[in-house]
Parts: sequence; structure tokens; C-alpha cells
Amino acid sequence: MKNSQLIECVANFSEGNDTNIINHITKEIESVEGVKLLNVDPGKATNRTVVTFVGEPQAVIDAAFLAIKKSCELIDMSKHKGEHPRMGATDVCPLIPIAGISMAETAEYAKKLGKKVGNELSIPVYLYEAAQANKNRNNLSLIRAGEYEGFFKKIKLPEWKPDFGPVEHSIKSGSTVIGARDFLVAYNINLNTTSTRRANAIAFDVREAGRLKREGNPVTGKIVTDEKGNPVNIPGSLKSVKAIGWYIEEYGIAQISMNLTNINITPVHIAFEEASKKANERGIRVTGSELVGLVPLKSMLDAGKFFLEKQQRSTGLSEKELIKIAVKSLGLDELSPFKVEERIIEYLLKSDSMARLIKMDLEAFADEAASESPAPGGGSISAYMGALGISLGTMVANLSSHKPGWDERWKEFSDWAEKGQAYKNRLLSMVDEDTNAFNKIMTAFGKPKATEEEKKARTQAIQDATKYATEVPFKVMQLCCDSMEVMKAMTETGNPNSVTDAGVGALCARSAVMGAFLNVKINAAGLSDKSFAADIVSKGNEIEAKAQLLETEILNIVNGKIGELKNK
Repeated sequence: MKNSQLIECVANFSEGNDTNIINHITKEIESVEGVKLLNVDPGKATNRTVVTFVGEPQAVIDAAFLAIKKSCELIDMSKHKGEHPRMGATDVCPLIPIAGISMAETAEYAKKLGKKVGNELSIPVYLYEAAQANKNRNNLSLIRAGEYEGFFKKIKLPEWKPDFGPVEHSIKSGSTVIGARDFLVAYNINLNTTSTRRANAIAFDVREAGRLKREGNPVTGKIVTDEKGNPVNIPGSLKSVKAIGWYIEEYGIAQISMNLTNINITPVHIAFEEASKKANERGIRVTGSELVGLVPLKSMLDAGKFFLEKQQRSTGLSEKELIKIAVKSLGLDELSPFKVEERIIEYLLKSDSMARLIKMDLEAFADEAASESPAPGGGSISAYMGALGISLGTMVANLSSHKPGWDERWKEFSDWAEKGQAYKNRLLSMVDEDTNAFNKIMTAFGKPKATEEEKKARTQAIQDATKYATEVPFKVMQLCCDSMEVMKAMTETGNPNSVTDAGVGALCARSAVMGAFLNVKINAAGLSDKSFAADIVSKGNEIEAKAQLLETEILNIVNGKIGELKNK
């Protein structure tokens, strides 16, 4: 999606068993142009479905309105039962800024949606988080206290008058909470117990709000108050965490249900570790966990690295491997398969046309390169050659990190492997970007040229595309040359048994620099901006010379090490 502004909506509907109802709601969302449905996550025991979609702000609130309207038609709250707290057919509908939009702007869209729902659907609407100016009623749990059954009386209290809609709790549809908030991760931790009380005890141990302080018995004892008569609270061990315990009949286990409201403060893996620690103190074991809805890619990569560091293993692994470590370490596949392509938000936002080449297998890529199509050409092949080169350097770093007898040096080589992975990822993206740059030139040449104005626009488009097609292989040159630092370090200090692999990596990187430079020079020759063309070619000559010098230095080290091994 190419919108300059993107917001996400994570609507929670009070139906988790009837797929027909859920499908009718999601069809309303998909009917709105410019909106992409990312995830539908029903829960049987909670009788609740979390639906995530993203798009341009106006399109998102249009889709949200249609979904709320449909939920009011199909869900009867007077018959609803479920483990999760709830107050309406559409229980809560938060908007989350994703790209190009501030929280304040997102909050205005939440207010706009709330007003429309209240006025046109006659549903009481409460604003929360950033959309609610009254700090005494911006917390979701405080608003929802009493749930559906208690709201018939609560709504009549002056302090709980809805922000929009009638002051009458709907028997069929209940009331709805709409707001704007930061990205929140809904996360459940599985326990080897069926006791809700014990799950709650662990939840109180870790959640920021903690528990009330009591005299004697921590459950039944008298509540301790301060000098003003206010209850004294014992805070939990994790900041930005809300949590309760519940029993999930569907799985036959108790869970700690968490909302991680700021994953920069308490990330998923820290929540898991702390819950495990507190559970162990109470004689209970954490057996796995469950993500509800979507999770940012960074959360999974950080978790993978965290658990590898605990093992003193190299963290310089591929994105795919880091995610695999995270899934297994957190036990995310205990209750059901964890499909990363459906659960990581960045993967769902990727365009289907992106990464066309690097998603091919080796044979298909070679066939595509050999076909009569002019792309992929030398630029894409150079980028891929550079990616292969640094992959070899990274492999040596990882092997060195795990070499018997070098245990104290694992972090040194892990850091080099992480550097190598970063170079590799950027070069892989350039494989497709070089072909995209070539295609932009072809598109520019295809523009109309019937009038003088069209000719002028076409010429400018060709120049702009050609300049970009010069900059892309130049960037490949820079990345490949810079990546040779990894190969050189590995030939000097890495596992001597793999020194030739680092040498081959250097050969690939140098060849990639020279190949990309050919593309720089031929595209620069077609530029009318001769100053820019001369400057980029001059810089290219410097990079090429540096890469050739590094290659010589690295090969000398490799051949010296080979000689040492032969003489042993």
C-alpha cells in the first residue's frame, strides 16, 4: 500500500464461534477500497474475534463504521457469554497510527468515527486513550467495568454519560468504546494449571497496577490504607503491562492474559521471562504462549536474539532463523500453528509485487536471468553476487562463534555476524531495486510525446529514471566494498578451517563492485547533468580501487593461512 498516511484498526467483536457472522463483518471491511484486511483471530472460549485492517484514515473509519453496523445487526449481546470482559457487540475499536500520521490526527479520526456511530446507529460510544480528553475516563478497563450486564445502571450515572449517542445502553448491541492508542500487543501465557485464582495471582505479580496491599492473608486480609484512607497498592514487576488470569475451556488450561501497551518498555520476551519466573515461584510452570492478532517484526527478532544471547550463541542469523528461535522459545506454536506470514504486520503489509526476484529459487532465478527479458541484468546479478559474498563472510563469523574452545569469544564473532546479516539484507533488497530502476526507465520511454509539453515531460522522466538507475548500482558498490570488512576480519581472526570461504566471499564482493560500476558508468553516460555524472563516476573509481586493494590484502592473508595449515 502506497498511501502517505496509514492507520490500523484492531476492532474486537463479541463473537468468536459463528464463522458466518464473522465472515459477514469482515466482508463489510473488505468492501471498502483502499483498506487491506490483515488478520482475523477468533477465540472460542472468549467468544470474541479480533479483526485487524489497515489503510488510508478515511477509508479505515468508513470500513470500521460498516463493520460496527453489521455487528449490531448480527450479534445479540443479551445472549452473549465469554471469558473476556465485554460491553458491546463491537466491544472496542482502537485506531493506531502506522505511517505518516500523528497520534493527535488519529485521535480526531476516532472522534469522527465515534460521532458517526453514535448519531447514525444510536449506539452509546465512549472515547478512550488519546481520543479522550477526560483523564478520569480514558482507561479501557475503567470504562468497561461492570461489563454489558452492569451498564444499564452505569450509563445513567452523570460521570458515565456517553461521549456520543443515546444515554441508553442497548439491550441487543450494548455500548462501544472507540479511541486512538499506540501499538498494543495482546499476549496470553499458558500455564500448567486449571486454576484461575493462581493465574490471577501471577498476573497481579507482573502487571504494572499490581495488587492491593492487605494485612495477613494476601487474598482475604484487610486492605491497608494510607493516612488519607486511600488503599495502598503493591506495584507489579513489569511496566506498561495489563494482565488478568482466566481459564480457557477450549484448551483446558489457565492463562495469563496480557496487554503489552508499550513494547519498547516491556517487550514480549521480557513479559514471558518474568511471568515464567513468577510462575515458578508459585510452583507453576509456563508451557508456552499465544499472540492474539498481529505483532511487529522487531518484537520477534528481538526475542530471537534475546534467547540466543542467553545460550551464548551468535545472534547474526537470518530473519527467518531468528523468528524460528523466537517461536520455539516462546512456545507460540503450542496451542496452534504460528504462521509468521499471517501474524507479522510487516509481512502482511508487503506488496505482492515486491521482492519478485529474491523470492525465486536458484534455478528459477537463473532461468529468468537467461531469458530474453533484459531484466534482471548485470546490476541485479552484481547485487546478488555481493549478497552471496557477505553470506560467506557471515557464515565464517557464525562458525567461529560456535568453535569449540573459543567459547569466550562468542560475542565478538556474533557482532561480526550481525554486521554481515545487515549487509546481506540490504544487498538482497537491491537485487529487485536494480530491476525496478531499469523498469522505470522503460516506463519513462513509453510516455506520450505527441505535444511539446508531453515531450518535455517525457525527457524529464527519462532523466530522472536514468539518474535513479545510476544511483542504485552505485549504492551496491558502496555496500559490497564496505562488506569486505567482515571478510577481512574473518580471514584475520576467524576459524582458520573456514578461511577460504571468507576469501571466496571477498572475490564475490570485489566482482560485485566492478560489475555494479559498469552499470553506473553506462547509465551516467546518458545523463544531461554532466556534473553529477562526472562526480558519481569519480567516486565509483575510488570504491573500485579500494575493493581491489582489499581483495589483494584478504587473499594474501588467506594464502598465508593455507600455507600455515599445510606446514602443520
